[in-house]
Amino acid sequence: MLGTTLGGRYQICRYLGGGGFGRTYLAHDQHLPGTPECVVKQLKPRINHPRAYDTACRLFNREAEVLYVLGEHDQIPRLFAHFEEQQEFYMVQELVDGKVLRRTLRTGQRLEEAAVIKLLKELLSILAFVHEQQVIHRDIKPSNLMRRNDGTLVMIDFGGVKQFSRDSDSERTVTTVAVGSAGYMPNEQLAGRPRYS
Repeated sequence: MLGTTLGGRYQICRYLGGGGFGRTYLAHDQHLPGTPECVVKQLKPRINHPRAYDTACRLFNREAEVLYVLGEHDQIPRLFAHFEEQQEFYMVQELVDGKVLRRTLRTGQRLEEAAVIKLLKELLSILAFVHEQQVIHRDIKPSNLMRRNDGTLVMIDFGGVKQFSRDSDSERTVTTVAVGSAGYMPNEQLAGRPRYS
C-alpha cells in the first residue's frame, strides 16, 4: 500500500495502525499546495454477497455523513473525503498532530484528582456536542482519544457510531448490535441498547 495513490490524489506514505475493520495510513494530498498530510482510513468490511456489499455502501455513506457534521467541532477530526475504489472504502480525515491518550497514561500510575477532573470535563464537552447531533460514539477509550501538541483533547475513531433519528422517541429502546471494546463498554451497550450516557 505504501507509495500508492488513492482517489487520484492521496499518496500513502506510512502505516499508522489498524484493527479488525480496517487500517489507517498517513498520506499526502497531492492536489493541495505543499501536499499537506492527512489520514486515510481503509475500511475492510467482510463482503461475501452482493446484498452485503450494498449494505456496506449504505453504512459507509451514512458514517461519512455523520463524520462530516461532527467534524464541525474543533475537537473532532474533519472529514475531507470519502470514496470507494476497487470495492474497498476509504475516508480521508484531518491529521491530529499529537499523541494517543493510551500512550500517555501509564498502567498502575495514578493521576491526580485535578487531572482526572480536567480530563473528564474536556471529554464531556465533546460528548455533549456529539449527543446534540443525535450520535453515540460507542467506543470511547484511551486509544480513541488524542492529546494534540497544543494540549487539546480530541476524540477519534467514529467507526462504531450509532445515529438516532431526531424525531424518534428518546425513551423508546432501540436494539442494535453491540459495538465497543471490552472493559470500556457500558452494560446497556453490551446488551445492544446504547443510550446517551
